[in-house]
Amino acid sequence: MPGLILKLRAHEQILVNGVVMQNGDRNTRLIIKTPNANILRLRDAIHPDDVDTPVKRVCYIAQLAVAGEVEPEQSVTQLGSGIAQLQDALSGIEGSEHLDEAIEQLRRRNFYGVLRALRRVLPIEARLLEHKASSDESGGPERPN
Repeated sequence: MPGLILKLRAHEQILVNGVVMQNGDRNTRLIIKTPNANILRLRDAIHPDDVDTPVKRVCYIAQLAVAGEVEPEQSVTQLGSGIAQLQDALSGIEGSEHLDEAIEQLRRRNFYGVLRALRRVLPIEARLLEHKASSDESGGPERPN
């Protein structure tokens, strides 16, 4: 079994066990053979200042686990709770099956798999928030003062 395969663009940065590394001038492919290495492509990372929605908050927890910045069991508890809340909120919405995948990956303690599944929910959340904002602007129900 080859392990995790990373395809890196020229000058792309990754975080490996807390160390930031940068690729050289050409695209490359790395095969990570060490199981459970903490690796995060920085282009996939969410900056803490950008954590401003429920799905991004749960993604950020998964990201911290992938980066090895929090204890795995603490992450499992927080991710389980966060994903369950998202499942309640997004129940019946197309694309919410990615949350089932996130739960399955969490059971396997595959934090990268959790992060990948949750990132697929981000566009769904963005569309829902955009729809809510446009309906609020177009004269949704009036709110009492």
